[in-house]
Amino acid sequence: MIVTLIVICEVGFWVLLAAGLGLRYLAKMPRTGAAVLLCEPLLEVVLLVVTVLDLRAGADPDWKHGLAAVYIGYTAAFGHYTVRWLDGHARHRLAGGPPPVKPPRFGAARARHEVKLWLRTVAGAGLASALLQVGVWYVDDPERTASLTSWQGFAGRAVLIHGVIALSYVLWPKKPKGGGEGNAPEAAAGAGAGKDAVRPVGDRAGR
Repeated sequence: MIVTLIVICEVGFWVLLAAGLGLRYLAKMPRTGAAVLLCEPLLEVVLLVVTVLDLRAGADPDWKHGLAAVYIGYTAAFGHYTVRWLDGHARHRLAGGPPPVKPPRFGAARARHEVKLWLRTVAGAGLASALLQVGVWYVDDPERTASLTSWQGFAGRAVLIHGVIALSYVLWPKKPKGGGEGNAPEAAAGAGAGKDAVRPVGDRAGR
């Protein structure tokens, strides 16, 4: 049941996202589109509530409950980022808006971008680990909660691996082949896009 609900939440995320952006840019109903996007966090709330109820009903904690916690942490950390990125592309493709600002490709700017992404991973893993720890305390039986603690280890390894990747960009900044600035096109796009391009409706969607 938990795995099925995770799949439903993932599909529901993309369905609501498509519906919200379609209403905003195709149907010219920005407020309705924003309201649809605001419903997306409810999917994680439903998953959390069902997981808690499943444990309260006496279900043994296993990999499904751990996966649910990790999924909630991931969507909480990266859901808003995904909505904002897709909103920028939808505005450009469907409403004639400016091209979305591309992430920097080289140098210190790229390193900062990678570190910010890593911090999102830290936040997501932290939330997942906290939810798992609550489950461990609630069940209060080390033999039954081994699967939950193993998922905490998985979250920690994800932070470590992503951290190594981000650190590599800091220690060995990526350079353009020609030796030029390399980030100029992205900077120019950002200057032409204006503030609206970097603060789309996703900011109001709570993701």
